[in-house]
Amino acid sequence: YNGALPNGDRGRRKSRFALYKRPKANGVKPSTVHVISTPQASKAISCKGQHSISYTLSRNQTVVVEYTHDKDTDMFQVGRSTESPIDFVVTDTISGSQNTDEAQITQSTISRFACRIVCDRNEPYTARIFAAGFDSSKNIFLGEKAAKWKNPDGHMDGLTTNGVLVMHPRGGFTEESQPGVWREISVCGDVYTLRETRSAQQRGKLVESETNVLQDGSLIDLCGATLLWRTADGLFHTPTQKHIEALRQEINAARPQCPVGLNTLAFPSINRKEVVEEKQPWAYLSCGHVHGYHNWGHRSDTEANERECPMCRTVGPYVPLWLGCEAGFYVDAGPPTHAFTPCGHVCSEKSAKYWSQIPLPHGTHAFHAACPFCATQLVGEQNCIKLIFQGPID
Repeated sequence: YNGALPNGDRGRRKSRFALYKRPKANGVKPSTVHVISTPQASKAISCKGQHSISYTLSRNQTVVVEYTHDKDTDMFQVGRSTESPIDFVVTDTISGSQNTDEAQITQSTISRFACRIVCDRNEPYTARIFAAGFDSSKNIFLGEKAAKWKNPDGHMDGLTTNGVLVMHPRGGFTEESQPGVWREISVCGDVYTLRETRSAQQRGKLVESETNVLQDGSLIDLCGATLLWRTADGLFHTPTQKHIEALRQEINAARPQCPVGLNTLAFPSINRKEVVEEKQPWAYLSCGHVHGYHNWGHRSDTEANERECPMCRTVGPYVPLWLGCEAGFYVDAGPPTHAFTPCGHVCSEKSAKYWSQIPLPHGTHAFHAACPFCATQLVGEQNCIKLIFQGPID
């Protein structure tokens, strides 16, 4: 959360993954197709040690597509499983939670072998996404109940239970970008409109004009966690961790003051992002006035966390402000002037406005904007607020 996992990065379970060219290509491409009428024959093919995808059409008919080595691509697999074929282990994102103990997932909706990303080893290093990943026996198995079909050109395809959804922003990942349309990606990488609900049997319509090529700012939703894809070129133009730290020091050097207590406020260091500190800035999220922490302003007719701002008498949530620490979420290198409502994470104006308009999948068929730093559902007219700091009186 906010640039780190609650228990820290461990092995293949991290808050951020970097894909590098592998020493040796491990990509695969479809080759032989077998139509099989007995389970024994199907098992014999999947035991050959080659990658394969099995489509069970009925009890006595299975189509097995064998995959062969592809010297021109690298494959990276993402999923909930900790088995060795998974390169990047992902767990469910619990919105707003910084502590895994208080919010253990009872039943994850993320697939154990959720998706695979296949990158060309030669320039321009195109990356493509496909639903489902190969398991420890190098197999992808689509059972009788999974949505699957034969395409007009004869090749089989299907969808995973909860699906892999992708949204490419219009205009790349810049301050001018607009949200694109969420689509579903099939096992063979075709693009479809969304199903009526997340795990419906009936597939959406084929979108022939779109591809499974990932671009800077593409969002990948695995039903329980959403990943942001950044390209090397995109990250080159993105602020770094050092840049965010410099912005923090700059705002603190201006010595913003609490307009009532007249004490100096300071954003805590990026390493201390769980403990509210004495000098931490707090804000009224209805008006944006920044104060130090104080206990007054409670009104008997309002909710527990709602207070009346002493500056303008506006009533609304009163929360500590935290600097957004994951640099990859910033669309520009502007100063931290806006806070998301209701969580209080602070970033640049253009970054706040960008994420405020992005609908992220939630549950089986809902979408809502969320803070990129903590996944809390955004509320309020704009989903974010401009902060009003008071400078030192001297």
